[in-house]
Amino acid sequence: MVLLTGLVISLVAGSVVPPQMYAQTQTTTVGEKSRTRRVTDSEQPAPSPTPPVAPKEENPQESDDVVRVETNLTSIFFTAADNNKRFISNLKKEDIQVLEDGQPQEIFTFQQNTDLPLSIAILIDTSRSEERTLPDEKAAARSFVEAVMRPDRDEAAIVSFTGDVTLEQGFTGNLDRLRRAIDRVEFVPPSGYVGGGVVVGGTPPISDTNQILAGATAIWDAVWASSNDLLATSADNTRRTIILLTDGEDTISQVKMHEAVERAQKADALIYAIGIGDSYQGGVDESSLRKIAEHTGGRAYFPRNESQLKSAFVQIQRDLREQYLVAYSPSNKARDGSYRRIQIQVTDPELRKQKLKLNYRPGYFAKTADRDLPAKRRSYP
Repeated sequence: MVLLTGLVISLVAGSVVPPQMYAQTQTTTVGEKSRTRRVTDSEQPAPSPTPPVAPKEENPQESDDVVRVETNLTSIFFTAADNNKRFISNLKKEDIQVLEDGQPQEIFTFQQNTDLPLSIAILIDTSRSEERTLPDEKAAARSFVEAVMRPDRDEAAIVSFTGDVTLEQGFTGNLDRLRRAIDRVEFVPPSGYVGGGVVVGGTPPISDTNQILAGATAIWDAVWASSNDLLATSADNTRRTIILLTDGEDTISQVKMHEAVERAQKADALIYAIGIGDSYQGGVDESSLRKIAEHTGGRAYFPRNESQLKSAFVQIQRDLREQYLVAYSPSNKARDGSYRRIQIQVTDPELRKQKLKLNYRPGYFAKTADRDLPAKRRSYP
């Protein structure tokens, strides 16, 4: 059993901070709210015999227990749709072929309309460029939780990010906790900020590093951290998903986009990007959000109004609920951490005429004999 406790991940200039050097967290309680914040070594308080404890239901560090199960099979989820974007639900095992690095693989498992439990990490951009659109992001997060979550089967976590990444609520199926965590998410301006992206001189900040992080956007760091430290600990029998609410404008991440993609792939997580941006702050970087979504088997959406947002959530839910699962034991048995490219082809002549669109992750990283060995990297176009 793995118990996920608090997480505040700080990625500072230079390189990614290893886990043992992550800044410690402190929980401050004011009224009925509690929130984790980054605390540097110099700020660590002296030990207290009676440290304050946040109320249990409001504690963003609390998570449910999950179990990880080792398997030698490679599992691929995919959806099938026709030219009119109608989901195809009558495919059979003999209708498809799976290739790994161009080599046909023997399919051991083929399941239709797999209705697995979901483990969903909802990432909310609270950076300076999202000051005016943050209420829309929070409303979108609440709408998604209420539309998709089944409290008896699914679990979700809430993460906010600027230049820092903060776990607002660990995995839980409790809708009230998730709503409260979303309500707690707020825009915290850097020192001297007067609005509209403008920072003027004034009282010097306590820390130049904190000042930079408060006004920055570390999207790829947030995806990397959530995949590595949050989704990777969820149970293997769930469909892992990241819902990324952002404008796509990364300004300070220490990891690259392809590294965030790799980490999501290793966590077996899909990324669904919801592009919400302020037209006065540059709008939305649609290209980046499409890339990170497509390379993990997810999709990117750019809703212009509430109706389009609801439509996007309906399609995401269908993607997650109305999937096919294929599992095979790779013919390449090397445990070398290499990237394996996957293709799923429709072989039935009649179905091929329909030119079905299959949506799935394009590859995965093989396991290593020693899990501490780094996997081989690849770049993305």
